[in-house]
Amino acid sequence: MAASLSSVIPLSRNGVSLQFSHTKRPQFHSPTRVFCSASRDGHETKEELSQWKQAKNVACGILAVWAVTTAASPVIAAGQRLPPLSTDPKRCEVAFVGNTIGQANGVYDKAIDLRFCDYTNEKSNLKGKSLAAALMSGAKFDGADMSEVVMSKAYAAGASFKGTDFTNAVLDRVNFEKANLQGALFVNSVLSGSTFNEANLDGAVFEDTIIGYIDLQKICRNTSINDEGRAALGCR
Repeated sequence: MAASLSSVIPLSRNGVSLQFSHTKRPQFHSPTRVFCSASRDGHETKEELSQWKQAKNVACGILAVWAVTTAASPVIAAGQRLPPLSTDPKRCEVAFVGNTIGQANGVYDKAIDLRFCDYTNEKSNLKGKSLAAALMSGAKFDGADMSEVVMSKAYAAGASFKGTDFTNAVLDRVNFEKANLQGALFVNSVLSGSTFNEANLDGAVFEDTIIGYIDLQKICRNTSINDEGRAALGCR
């Protein structure tokens, strides 16, 4: 059963009111709707009526902007459910080509699905590739050379990167939740906006890493980082 919340906000004694309604339905986000309603007693002058209409329009506009800006982001909602695993028998080989139009915002012509692929000790075919917005959960990149790779907005939750070389790599806004990054090399790597919740960073090397202050605070909470790594990051 759909649940609906609504409220009426009075604006003045002239009877102007705003009704806000937000309907929530299971499994997907419904749009936020804004309704403006007003009542008057019929005794206003033309000047009062004009002011009343302006007040109603301005107030309604403010509420509409508020409703839009506070509505659930469709990008975030979509990110909670991954697409079905690709049935392309050569999907793992796509990583050797990369995303030909991949950009910093994770734009792509076709999703790169590398989930559960095995690239253990791959030393040549991944270097410098663009894997923007790639799906990597459950994949193995242990010992691989991923230097200069671009992984903007990649989803690598639960993937294994033990001893992976990320030198000069762009790893912004990557989800590394519960990933195994034991001994990974983050030398001159961009880590801004990436998340490492419950990731294994034991022995990971952080040298000249580019990371924002807020992101640094978050990664420093990861207790698997050894003293050397914490010192290199500047954790307090």
